[in-house]
Amino acid sequence: MAFRFFILILLLGSSVCYSQSQEAVTSSNKPVIDTLINNEIGKEKLINETTKDSTVTDSTGIKNLKDNELASKIDKKWQEELYSNHLFDTIYKTVTELDFKEVDYPELPTDTLKARLEALNAKTPFNVEYNPSLESVIKYYLKHRRKLLQKLITLSAFYFPMFERELDNANIPLEIKYLAIVESALKPKAKSRVGATGLWQFMFSTGKMYGLDVSSYVDERSDPIKSTQAATKYLAKLYEIFGDWDLALAAYNSGPGNVTKAIRRSGGYKNYWNIRHNLPRETAGYLPAFLANMYIFEYAEAHGFVKAKPEFALAETDTVLVKSMITLDQVSEVTGTPIEQLQFLNPSYKLDIIPVIKGENYYLRLPRNVVGTFVNNEDKIYAFAKEEFAKREKPLPQFFNATDRVRYKVQSGDYLGKIARRYGVRVSQIKRWNGLRSNNLQIGQRLTIYPRKSYTPSVTSSSTSKKPTVTKPISGNVVIYTVKSGDSLWSISQKFSGVSVQNIKDWNGISGSKLKPGMKLKISKG
Repeated sequence: MAFRFFILILLLGSSVCYSQSQEAVTSSNKPVIDTLINNEIGKEKLINETTKDSTVTDSTGIKNLKDNELASKIDKKWQEELYSNHLFDTIYKTVTELDFKEVDYPELPTDTLKARLEALNAKTPFNVEYNPSLESVIKYYLKHRRKLLQKLITLSAFYFPMFERELDNANIPLEIKYLAIVESALKPKAKSRVGATGLWQFMFSTGKMYGLDVSSYVDERSDPIKSTQAATKYLAKLYEIFGDWDLALAAYNSGPGNVTKAIRRSGGYKNYWNIRHNLPRETAGYLPAFLANMYIFEYAEAHGFVKAKPEFALAETDTVLVKSMITLDQVSEVTGTPIEQLQFLNPSYKLDIIPVIKGENYYLRLPRNVVGTFVNNEDKIYAFAKEEFAKREKPLPQFFNATDRVRYKVQSGDYLGKIARRYGVRVSQIKRWNGLRSNNLQIGQRLTIYPRKSYTPSVTSSSTSKKPTVTKPISGNVVIYTVKSGDSLWSISQKFSGVSVQNIKDWNGISGSKLKPGMKLKISKG
């Protein structure tokens, strides 16, 4: 009981010392503390159908330019890993099903492994000493998970630099970065069946306790940097409690209470390998999986893995403080950045909407080559977003006729961005029409979509029948503009004073936002 009370006091202290919010610890925090002590934060892993991505196309509607075929195929494979949870599901399965049986893998002799583990053990505070169980896990991964490991090594090139910076700032062992592989397979939106979310798999209450904002718009458990900062604080507190990094990781996975029970049941041992058989099944495989990944990543090249350049490097991106509510698809339209890239760089925005809330600062992460354009045209971009929001606030029937509606059946390879471009609508619109709170789709799922195209009703004698949309007359000094590669309706409108996107649509009978290079547009200069 004394030890339990000691943990309670320490955790109460941690919520005061480490919380990033301004809220004080009150009696309402007690259920959170009890949750930590009673192991309710043990994380079951996600078994969830998610979408597979295909090649990214320009959201401005330019789809007819030919890409390099080989590069396109490589991009497709890469995007499938960026925007699906396949790796996360696989990690969970292998951790929970580890049986520690001997694995025949002659490519890694036991003597070689012992020497490498000894060298690794000398430079890390984790206990990486050789034992047959760890050897079986390492050889199992090398023999049966090579493709998945290569994908994780490629993804790590983006995430590990930001992890290392935050771990170093908090004076936490840099090897903790490998924990995110076991927790989430480096998927910022990974979510378990019990609600643990993000790269570091925080439960709702624990995330709140460590300063992570979770609302209808934002889930900072999916923010790579903020969630890493929270994880370092939580892990530091667990290390303070147990005085051992192996046990701190076990407690991170299953809760401090399960670890102390295992210590009691083992007769007072504190070495992880001596209490492992008394831990929950998932946690029993948790630290071996962590150490196996540490070894493989540290000796990746020796085992034939390639450390490739990622799709994005953190240094090639930058953030902009958002001053007015804007959506990722609006940003995509005005900057020409594919929506899927923006979603990857900004995973904490649940509905692809970046809100502006008093007392909160929300940032948009962009590729560096786009930041200058965005900042230089902020006023125009926010004005465009405001105009778009004003249109969307009107009741749905004013925009779409019920007979325009289509029911789309999700097919293999579909994702929201791809479907949105097919029908000339926005990702956020599809999510709103169908009550979707995430980008996840299931094969066979039915979606309601209102295509942005001219409404052509069947011919009837009814006086209430609508007529097809016609091109509105244009007057004044009319010029012909030839669409160039990279143009969008918004970018073209900015070239002419007093011309809006809707003007261009009306003058040229355009209902969507699709443009093709070489297309001729009539523009009135007044």
